[in-house]
Amino acid sequence: MSNFPNQNKSTEQRAKNVNDAIDAALKELGATADEVDIEVIDEGSKGFLGIGAREAVVKVSLKNRPAASGAAKSGAENTASAKPDTKPQSAPADAASIEADAEKFLRDIFGAMQLDVSVSAKMSDDSSLSINLEGDNMGIVIGKRGDTLDSLQYLTSLVVNHKTDDYIKVTIDTENYREKRTEALLALSNRLADKVAKNGKKFTLEPMNPYERRIIHANLQDDERVTTYSVGSEPYRKVVIAPKDAKPYKKNNRRRNNNQRRRVNDAPKEPPKPTTPPPTYKADFKPQQHKAEYKSFEDYFAHENNE
Repeated sequence: MSNFPNQNKSTEQRAKNVNDAIDAALKELGATADEVDIEVIDEGSKGFLGIGAREAVVKVSLKNRPAASGAAKSGAENTASAKPDTKPQSAPADAASIEADAEKFLRDIFGAMQLDVSVSAKMSDDSSLSINLEGDNMGIVIGKRGDTLDSLQYLTSLVVNHKTDDYIKVTIDTENYREKRTEALLALSNRLADKVAKNGKKFTLEPMNPYERRIIHANLQDDERVTTYSVGSEPYRKVVIAPKDAKPYKKNNRRRNNNQRRRVNDAPKEPPKPTTPPPTYKADFKPQQHKAEYKSFEDYFAHENNE
């Protein structure tokens, strides 16, 4: 055990984890765990896939107390060689530390991508972190429909929220892309709503992330002509814009109507009723019947003259 030549002696050590850093500090001070005050400055982090890893940092100081007697020293040496029973609790991370962690993580990623990107992080009062990126060829950072930018935002959120119990919302933007994307989605949803209301047919959009789907749902929720809903599973979930008064298609009813029509057409036809010919009337007067009494017209005319 140490004879405490300097009661105010302290040391700061770095290691892969807190316990290793404490062991190194105790060894340097020549003291045991109950003879020192331990302050954990940074618990460290393994990072994500090795990116953003940090060493643990501790500050160990000798307690300010008089030297113990020889017997007490001997007893202390035998009983105080164990490590602390509980892991020291780290203090809540401040805004500066959160901003520094986020900036370092993103710079490491852009360095691995060989991109020269300026990173600026700023904490706000509502526990949200806004990060702005500047540089050349930012289209690579944005990616198709913002996919790369969203991925960087998600990974940065994991790194930032690893050190604190309070959830911190992280937003990453560059070249005002977020605002431009929102305006484009609003214009697209209005145009498609007009089209759906005009032709009465639903329209399914391309897959979008939850943030972009909420923009469309919120924009059309008060539209009296159309309704919106989402279909599919992440990350391929899509928004559907459909007429609000659309009637569902019923196959059973259509099949039943066809069967009824078929039964009517297939019914046997009744034989035609026989028709009676119109009655014929025989003439009672035969104008040439009287000629039979005379052999010739001369006899007839002679008979008429005699009359």
